[in-house]
Amino acid sequence: MRYASITDRLANLGSEKWAIHAEARRMKAEGAAVIELTIGEPDVPPDPALLAEAARTMHAGRHRYSNGRGEPSVVDALVRKYQKRRCDVTSANVLCFPGTQTALFAVMLGLVEAGDAVLVGDPLYATYEGVIRATGAERIAVPLRPENGFHMKAADLEAAITPACRVLLLNTPHNPTGAVLSAAEIAEIGAVCRRHDLWIVCDEVYEELVFGAAFASPFDNPDLAERTIVVSSISKSHAAPGFRSGWAIGPAEFCTRLLSVSETMLFGGQPFIADMTAYALDNPISTAATMRQSYKARAARFAEALSRAPGLVPLPPEAGMFIVVDVSETGMSGEDFARALLREERVAVMPGSSFGEEAEGFIRLSLTVPDAHIDEACRRITALATRSTMPKERRA
Repeated sequence: MRYASITDRLANLGSEKWAIHAEARRMKAEGAAVIELTIGEPDVPPDPALLAEAARTMHAGRHRYSNGRGEPSVVDALVRKYQKRRCDVTSANVLCFPGTQTALFAVMLGLVEAGDAVLVGDPLYATYEGVIRATGAERIAVPLRPENGFHMKAADLEAAITPACRVLLLNTPHNPTGAVLSAAEIAEIGAVCRRHDLWIVCDEVYEELVFGAAFASPFDNPDLAERTIVVSSISKSHAAPGFRSGWAIGPAEFCTRLLSVSETMLFGGQPFIADMTAYALDNPISTAATMRQSYKARAARFAEALSRAPGLVPLPPEAGMFIVVDVSETGMSGEDFARALLREERVAVMPGSSFGEEAEGFIRLSLTVPDAHIDEACRRITALATRSTMPKERRA
């Protein structure tokens, strides 16, 4: 039988990147004492008020068809949210989707196709390559260098641009590294995008989990407003990944043109989830502040313990729910280290290769476990590193 070429373009770009996570889950189901540090799933529940609001509106009959742009309740709440950042936002700038992933997929469908190229920092979130290749476009990597704190540099972006480039896919705060771009850095990157007439699609799902530095966005820069599209959701900020409630905010013309794409895919979300999302956006919910404090402390705990281990160099994040660790001095790749760690020490982490070529010598650890699990995981990770790391003279 024949298949569409999209199935070939996306081969090995789906759940295969989470193979170690899947193996860890299988081992745990069989009774193994695995410490799971793989996916970014908040370890706190949604605020009870959100659950109560979803149940209330569902029982009140808010479970019928919606519309393509989004329920008025959540569209209005998003307008209020983004008007705090830019006063010209209206409902014409809003499109609602079930989660950031769907929003990003639809946005890319509306911007690029075969023959085009999308620039994206490497390391990159594991699904980005699939989202880009699904459209037929090519992914062009912009190196995010550890010596720069994984911050994208305008010069590196400029050097990567080809005539086929149409979009820069930006992610700040960044997954997997936790890097947070400053307003000055974004202005320099934006100047490159203006010179080359590039769209900027900015994934800001970790906006509420910045540890210290101020959050900045190209959306807030008046010089970049006409070319910037933000995608985000309540999955991380409100510990509600299972509700699949996200959005895209962009120029009115773009949203109008993308609406037909959205309606073809979905034709609306669930009204009771929209009402819950509106409540989340309009009311003071402490979930993000709780996670922010917890994840910052856990990142420091990982960094302090693993910095004493041979062959390991932890790089503390500026935001988010992960920490990356350079394992190259052990003489192993991130993939080999992660597999050995699961096999020998029963600790599951993500190999850096799941996030691009620039991260092959790294592993990514989730911060969404209690301190006792962190301490035990560090003990086990250190044990593997100690067994694996050769003296430098022998490696030479």
